[in-house]
Amino acid sequence: MNRKILITGANGFLGSSLVKLALKKKYKVNVLVRENTDIRNLEQIKSNIKFYYGDLRNLDSLESPIANSDIIFHVAADYRLWTRVPKELYDSNVRGTENICLKVLELKKTLIYTSSVATLGINPNNVSDENTPVSFSDMIGHYKRSKYLAEKIVLGFYSKKKMKAIIVNPSTPIGPGDLKPTPTGRIIYDVLNNKMPAYVDTGLNIVHVDDVAEGHFLALKYGELGEKYILGGENLNFKDFLDYISEYGEKSKVNIELNPKYLLPFAYINEFLYKFFINKNPSLTVEGLKMSQKKMFFSSEKAKNKLHYRPRSFKNAIKDSVNWFKGF
Repeated sequence: MNRKILITGANGFLGSSLVKLALKKKYKVNVLVRENTDIRNLEQIKSNIKFYYGDLRNLDSLESPIANSDIIFHVAADYRLWTRVPKELYDSNVRGTENICLKVLELKKTLIYTSSVATLGINPNNVSDENTPVSFSDMIGHYKRSKYLAEKIVLGFYSKKKMKAIIVNPSTPIGPGDLKPTPTGRIIYDVLNNKMPAYVDTGLNIVHVDDVAEGHFLALKYGELGEKYILGGENLNFKDFLDYISEYGEKSKVNIELNPKYLLPFAYINEFLYKFFINKNPSLTVEGLKMSQKKMFFSSEKAKNKLHYRPRSFKNAIKDSVNWFKGF
């Protein structure tokens, strides 16, 4: 295997899992990261990969890494459900993706774009899939809006300019290496540290981060250009998710249920305080509560049928994540 893969956001949660899997599959691995970024997830394998330093927002910095690669896994994204400066999300997720597409097209490479189920429609009475109707007005919050716009850019480059591209839509990855952590990782961390006093009645699709990584390579091998594939695991009610975390982490269960509608006034106050007086990201946000009113249940049947995608049990994903966070 002599083909070279470039992985953007390679030091991140999913990106680092992709790097390790690419090395295991005998690819030559190039990574694009920012200067002075945290590379703890790559520390043990950094001698086996070639580092390129750049910024998605700087088109010129993308020239060399893309030119010296055959396949581009564009994983990098600003994944925050709340920010003081929304423009930062659009600069990285929208303009950054457009810059990647410009160079992939110019240099005639193949793009595997990591989107999200956040861009897909929600079926209130059933699980959703790649064909569930959706529009920009359905997007709650700047993260979802930015990823929706970025996905449209990729599809536009494919349909109008014939860029070689396949889109994958991961659901909610969990597992080892969630350093930041992601919003879902923060929930696991909080339960393990007795900082989750209550829950709301919602649902999500849980998948092991390593299965999402494998799904990228299956999309590369079996995927059809211009198509989207949900890389998910199993649908879980949020309360059940918390109970499994408590069980595997040997912690007391979270048993107080709250109605998100009653929490909205507190969320507005919370955001105001964090925006102007507290230099951290709030755990209780307006957009987070609005999203929780819809169960994010998705089907990966298309990926299973077309890509031979076979995710492991959600229980294994939760166990691996709990064990990793215990040592975090």
